[in-house]
Amino acid sequence: MTEARMQETPQYAPGTFCWVELGTSDGEGAKKFYTELFGWDFTDNPIGPGMVYTMLKQDGKDVGALYQMPPDMAAMGIPPNWLSYVSVTSADESAAKAKEAGATLMKEPFDVFTVGRMAVVQDPTGAVFALWQAGTHSGVGLANVPNSFCWNELATNDTAKAGDFYSTVFGWTKKVQQMGRWSTPRS
Repeated sequence: MTEARMQETPQYAPGTFCWVELGTSDGEGAKKFYTELFGWDFTDNPIGPGMVYTMLKQDGKDVGALYQMPPDMAAMGIPPNWLSYVSVTSADESAAKAKEAGATLMKEPFDVFTVGRMAVVQDPTGAVFALWQAGTHSGVGLANVPNSFCWNELATNDTAKAGDFYSTVFGWTKKVQQMGRWSTPRS
């Protein structure tokens, strides 16, 4: 039997996933669903008129967050989604590098109070992720244990283009594995 390896208040090397958050059309419903499903606690943080950023916690440590998407996001056609953040040394430099590699900057780099600096990026195949330059908050405080953050995966229609993009921006290496054909259930 293998013992689970827990990371508490980890420091994230540049190019590693460090945070996840849910933008949802039903903040209270999502909070109820996920806290009941995973046994998480939460802390609501007011961040502006009528806006709350909910920190999701396990054993008192941050495991992610959720927020009610503002009406302008829904008007742009953005569906509820989990957003994964990648740790970077400089959000500005990484955003410029991503743009040079063919990405669209959906949100130019901006400060998030004193907790960090971020940008929202759409890769050349359409996938969206965030860049995170830590300030007072480096990312999740608990990972790789049951009911916590443990894996990120990109489903894309162009693995070669996506692989080249992420290798260029983050220095990630590629390893191709055949996973078999995806099949659709038939009625």
